[in-house]
Amino acid sequence: MPNLEAKDLLLLALAGFTIFYLTRLWAAVGAQRAESGPRPTPNTAGLATGFVTNFFDTLGIGSFATTTAIWRQWKMVPDERIPGTLNVGHTLPAIVQAFIFIRLVPVDPLTLFLMIGAAITGSFLGATVVSGWPRRRIQFGMGGALLAAAILLLFGQLNIAPAGGELLALTGTKLVIAVAANLLLGALMTLGIGLYGPCMIVIYLLGMNPLAAFPIMMGSCAFLMPVASARFMKARRIDLSAALGLLVGGLPAVVIAAFIVKSLPLYWIRWLVFVVVVYTAVGMLRAGLKEKTVAAG
Repeated sequence: MPNLEAKDLLLLALAGFTIFYLTRLWAAVGAQRAESGPRPTPNTAGLATGFVTNFFDTLGIGSFATTTAIWRQWKMVPDERIPGTLNVGHTLPAIVQAFIFIRLVPVDPLTLFLMIGAAITGSFLGATVVSGWPRRRIQFGMGGALLAAAILLLFGQLNIAPAGGELLALTGTKLVIAVAANLLLGALMTLGIGLYGPCMIVIYLLGMNPLAAFPIMMGSCAFLMPVASARFMKARRIDLSAALGLLVGGLPAVVIAAFIVKSLPLYWIRWLVFVVVVYTAVGMLRAGLKEKTVAAG
């Protein structure tokens, strides 16, 4: 199958996932309005959060850790609702990123399909579990996930992470490793740890071209997030107003970053993100310990 035809099929499938997501989101908004009266709407802080986090997400920094840091600092979303709200709110901007980068960056269709399929499977399994977790377990889980994200970011800043190779396709054992890794990363996405950094490192370790990371990681997120979002919306473990802020604020940010800005000197910004993520992770773990102490008392 020619490469262009394979991409067209993938993008057609992504359009189907987009319709599925929008249908579920519309139903969730309608259900909340029927229960509590006013339709959930984003505020200025929510829109600004969506714009800033998705702008840097498109440039490869990721959005989950930064969004979590903002929400916890200004107490915008309760801890137990953060994983679901992250997935629901960042889904549509991630889909737009995927449409852009799958079309622009060459990568082997089979490698792309299998890694995306693994991420979808992982997200379904992960969301099924996480959506039923109590507040304290989510605090501990997200705290640990954020620390892991900070370590990966530190590796990149210190040039400990591999630089990648020239491959645009994986076969044999390398392909099996890549699929298994993306299955795990898809499950971790539902806990609030972004897929971008870990997926990029896996791709580099396997000798792929660094550019191949963009359609793989953005395509994985775009396909898995509607699946995870549906589970969280069904369980009603989300803040719809905050999610809509990410969605509406994030869409123009993706377009600006991808087509106008394209790249920035991000070295010092990544150090700032590292400090903020570590601070947020410690705060999340402390909150979990405090809640455990109160429950025990």
